[in-house]
Amino acid sequence: MTEEDALASATLTMLEMIKTGTTTFLETGMVGRYGVDEIVETVHKSGLRAAIARHVMDMTNYATEENALHEGLVETGEYSMSDTIRLYRKYHGWDGRIFIWFGPRTPGAVSVELFREISARAKELKTGITMHLAEVKEDVEYLKRDFGRSPIEFAHWVGLTGPNVVLVHTIWISDDEIKLLSETGTNVSHNPSCNSKLGSGIARVPEMLRAGVNVTLGCDGGPSNDNYDLIEEMKIAALLQGARLRNPEALRAEDILEMATLRGAKALGLEGVVGAIEEGMKADIITINYWDPKLMPMNDPVSHVVYAAHGDDVANVIIDGKLVMKDRKVLTLDEDEVLTNVEKRARELFERAGICVEPEIKWPLI
Repeated sequence: MTEEDALASATLTMLEMIKTGTTTFLETGMVGRYGVDEIVETVHKSGLRAAIARHVMDMTNYATEENALHEGLVETGEYSMSDTIRLYRKYHGWDGRIFIWFGPRTPGAVSVELFREISARAKELKTGITMHLAEVKEDVEYLKRDFGRSPIEFAHWVGLTGPNVVLVHTIWISDDEIKLLSETGTNVSHNPSCNSKLGSGIARVPEMLRAGVNVTLGCDGGPSNDNYDLIEEMKIAALLQGARLRNPEALRAEDILEMATLRGAKALGLEGVVGAIEEGMKADIITINYWDPKLMPMNDPVSHVVYAAHGDDVANVIIDGKLVMKDRKVLTLDEDEVLTNVEKRARELFERAGICVEPEIKWPLI
């Protein structure tokens, strides 16, 4: 991918998030080759509020798999750290909507020394850290084998726990680790669609919430999810836990809605700023068109949003008091221009990569 391809892809993602009702998001890791500056500036132009993490790494492994990272994504610890700090100094706090975080890669791609440096610099700069952890069983095997610690114990050992940390997935964790997350005030991002599509497992969300862990909701990304519809993600999160625990009230609609709003704001250090419609808070508001067969009769708005609505039902999006989408038309990005550019660049990318763009038909043709 060229920088232009990456910008087109990122802009498409922003467009989809706005059209499905997301006002604020956390990007968990970008690398320098994708032209981070241009992407950050386009996020600002889109009107979205975002914490954008820049990947930091100094190794090339993924848990037990050695040299797993493609050579085009490999960076040195010195460069990735210095570039993250450069981005922080250039963009952090921009109009109260852009924040730069540290995004260490998963264990195996980051040394203990670099993890600890990231922790120290994040505290010094008063910013956040996010990392994918315990998404796969191999994380547990690798950390036990090489460090004698479970995933959350390892994160705590290297300084990656606390209110400024969002750990993504945390599927393969124990009761003791849930307790440690709670005691340290560490946030968790639950990504149910991604975890299901990849067959990674189901995070123990009700147990974490009962223990006092702040769990919010995410989608990971297009390659492991296929969409960025946070409203759809709410329903899947609820259904998974009901099936796992054979309890339809394992996660109630109110719990899920809080994960997508109040708890998300808290995880990003924006508690009391966004996440609710209250006097004195930023006006980040979406409206949903309920005049639709699947949402009628509207006797329980919370349940209907979680179980019946889709992102396409979002009518208007207001971020920081400014209208970003009105009657399904995004006002900050040119939708036709974005889609035309993406279609052209995707075809060219597939051709350069030697990827067949014709679908493989699974059934006999007659």
